[in-house]
Amino acid sequence: MAHTWISLYLPPDINPAQAAIAYGFRALPKLNEELQSEDLLTRQKALMALCDLMHDPEHVYVAIDIGCLESLKALLKDSNHMVRIKTTEALHIMATHNVGREGFLKHDIIDALSHLLNDPQTACRENLHLAFKHLAQLPAGAQGIVISGLIPSLVQKLHLEEERIQELLLDTLAACLLEDATEALTSRVVPFLKEMLLNSNEKIRSKAAYTLITVSIPLEGKKQVWQYDVIPILVHLLKDRVEEVQANAAGALMYAMVTTEGKYAALDADVIYPLLNLLNSTFRKARLNAIKALTMLAEAPEGRKFLKAHLPIFRVLEVENNEAVQRAAQVAIKVIQWKP
Repeated sequence: MAHTWISLYLPPDINPAQAAIAYGFRALPKLNEELQSEDLLTRQKALMALCDLMHDPEHVYVAIDIGCLESLKALLKDSNHMVRIKTTEALHIMATHNVGREGFLKHDIIDALSHLLNDPQTACRENLHLAFKHLAQLPAGAQGIVISGLIPSLVQKLHLEEERIQELLLDTLAACLLEDATEALTSRVVPFLKEMLLNSNEKIRSKAAYTLITVSIPLEGKKQVWQYDVIPILVHLLKDRVEEVQANAAGALMYAMVTTEGKYAALDADVIYPLLNLLNSTFRKARLNAIKALTMLAEAPEGRKFLKAHLPIFRVLEVENNEAVQRAAQVAIKVIQWKP
C-alpha cells in the first residue's frame, strides 16, 4: 500500500535566475547555444551559469575551445545592460586564468572590450578594467593592450573614472608602460599622475607613485617628471604615513634622479634627510629604494660631500642579511667614496 512521506531533507538549491546546467560534457555547449538565443531571459540565465563555471580553468579551456568567446564578443554589443554586465563579468573571471588570457589575445577580445570604455553602467566598466588588469599581468597581454592603441584612452580615463576604477587603471597602465611608455608620455600621463599623488586614498597614492616608476624608465619620462615639477611631491611622500607609498616614492625618485636636472631638483627639495630616515625603515622595499636613490644623489658633488658624513649607516646596511640590500649598500659606499 502506498504511503505519503515527507522528506527530512531541504529542497534542492535552485536559482531561478540561472540556467539549468546540463550534465557532463554537454554543460558548456548547451550554455553556448543559450548565449546565442534571441530570448533575453535565456541569455541572462546562461550568463549567470557561465560566470559560476568560469572559476575553474578547465571549464575556461573548454569554453574557449567550443567558441564561447565569440558568443561573448557578440553579447558585449547587447542593448540590455544586465547582459553586458554579466558578459564582462564572465570575461574578467576568465582573465584570472592564464588559459583565459591567452584566449583573449587569440580572439581579439581587447578590441571588443574597448568599445565599452564609455558604457553608462559603472559595473560594466569596472568588470572591463578588471579584465584588462588581469590581462596586463601577462607580458604578451600588456603588449597587446599597447599595440591596440588603447593607452591614450586609458590615460584620459584616469581623471574621469571613479576611485575604485582608477586603482584598476593604474595597475593596468603600470604593467603596460613597462612594455612601452611612448604613447602614455605623449598623452600627458605625468601631469595626471602628479595630481593622483595628492589623492587622499592611500592606494591611489601608492599606485600612482609606482606607475611613475615605470614612466620614468625611458629618458623622456625622467625629463617630464622634472619638467612637470613632480619631484617635490615625491619628496613629500617620503614622509607619508603608509610605508608602501614611501617605498614607491623613493623608487620613482631613484629613476628621476638619474638625470642631472633631476638630481638638483631633488636636492633643492631637501630630499636627503627624508631618504636617510627611510634607511631605518622596517619595510625592506623602502630601505632598498632609499639606498638606490641616495646612490643617484651621490653622483652629484654636493650630494657626495653631504653623504660622506653618513657612511656609518651604509656600513651597517652592508652587513644586513638581505642580499639585495647588501649589494645596494656596497654600491652606495663606492659612489660616496669616489674621488675625481
